[in-house]
Amino acid sequence: MSRHMTAADLNISVSKHDEHSLFQWLLASFLFGKRISQKIAAATWQALVRTHGRDTPRKLCNCTHAELVRILGEGGYARYDESTATRLSLLCRTLLDEYGGSVVAIAEASDSRAEFERRLRRFKGIGPVTVRIFMREAGPVLFPS
Repeated sequence: MSRHMTAADLNISVSKHDEHSLFQWLLASFLFGKRISQKIAAATWQALVRTHGRDTPRKLCNCTHAELVRILGEGGYARYDESTATRLSLLCRTLLDEYGGSVVAIAEASDSRAEFERRLRRFKGIGPVTVRIFMREAGPVLFPS
C-alpha cells in the first residue's frame, strides 16, 4: 500500500464519466480526511461500500442514523461514529438535493477547478484536507489540463 491511500488501493478506477467511481472516491476521501488512521478509514469504507452496498448517495441516505453508526463501528470508527454518521447523512442529502446526487454535476456547475473545490468545501464535514485528497485523483479527470 502507498504512503497515502489511493483510489487504486480500494479498487476504484476514477473516471470523469463514471459517477459511481467518483462518489466512491469522494466517500473514501471524506473518511481519509478525518483524524483517524488510514487503515480504519479504509476498513470503514469497505464496510460501507463493499459489505453493505452503500455505494451511491441515495443508498447511503436510506440508512438510518443507527445503521450508519453500526456500520462505522464495524470499520473501527468508534470514537467519531455519531458525528461522522451525521455528516455522512448531510453529505449525501446535500449532494442529492443540490446536485441530483452527482459529483459530475458539481463540476458542470463550476466554472473552474477552484470553484469546484469551493463548492465541495461547502458540504458539512468536507474541509481542505478532504478536498486535497479527493482532488489528487479526481482533479485530473474532472479538470484535465
